[in-house]
Amino acid sequence: MAKETTYRVEEPAFLLDFLLAHINGQSRNSVKHLLSRGQVLVDGVPRTRFDHPLRPGAQVTLLPASKGTSLPFPVLYEDDGLLVINKPAGLLSVSTEDRHQRTAYRLLADNLRGREPRSRLFVVHRLDRDTSGVLLFAKNQELKQALQENWNDLVSRREYLAVVEGDGLPDAGLFRSLLTENRIHRVYSTRGKTGKEALTRYTVLERRKGYTLLNVSIDTGRKNQIRVHLSESGHPVAGDEKYGAATDPMGRLALHAHRLALTDPKAGTSFTFTAPVPDGFRRMFPKQLG
Repeated sequence: MAKETTYRVEEPAFLLDFLLAHINGQSRNSVKHLLSRGQVLVDGVPRTRFDHPLRPGAQVTLLPASKGTSLPFPVLYEDDGLLVINKPAGLLSVSTEDRHQRTAYRLLADNLRGREPRSRLFVVHRLDRDTSGVLLFAKNQELKQALQENWNDLVSRREYLAVVEGDGLPDAGLFRSLLTENRIHRVYSTRGKTGKEALTRYTVLERRKGYTLLNVSIDTGRKNQIRVHLSESGHPVAGDEKYGAATDPMGRLALHAHRLALTDPKAGTSFTFTAPVPDGFRRMFPKQLG
């Protein structure tokens, strides 16, 4: 494939079936390789799952191999120590025990090594696979350790945008509970001593057509924290089938890590990193976000 090509989806389909129907001369395995290499975008977001559902009006873009091996997401900031990206929804931050596949970390590490052969990359924090937004990495071990060991002191703001089902939440609130995880990796609030404290604050930005747009900030960074607290409030994040959502208006989890503010522990410099609001959020709340 020598040039970038874009197709418009006319009727519902799964991504692999759509590609097979529109790409001439490519076998099923060849098309799967396009997916695994990050050469397929849906509405500008890289997709690797062959069963990703497509809706009428979506744009499917095939990137040339040369572009597919570069970064399929924006770099928000980079210096000698920090590297910050806008992670797309659907992409793992790092590999897990049972998922050794394409990740934000691997794509970045390979890209960085291509530019700086002796460079290394270190994970500082993570986002859920289906959450988009600000994700930060360190380019040396010393900075990584300093950030992780002093995270709560160095990070002054972690803000998310969330669209939840229903409109019954008060205008502002705080969720506080102890979170734990069961054998099937589902996180929930518990009264047991094994739980870890989690604090989630929110402010309602707009209510519209049975959904509520929230600005959410977290004082702790527990796994699935925002999703669990909102689900347990009776207002799960839209698109979050794992935690009880009944609707999926964006075709993705409606959670976006919008802003992160921190102080560089070495230089003392203050940074605020902001990931642009995704189109799906803007379409649902054009008055507030448009």
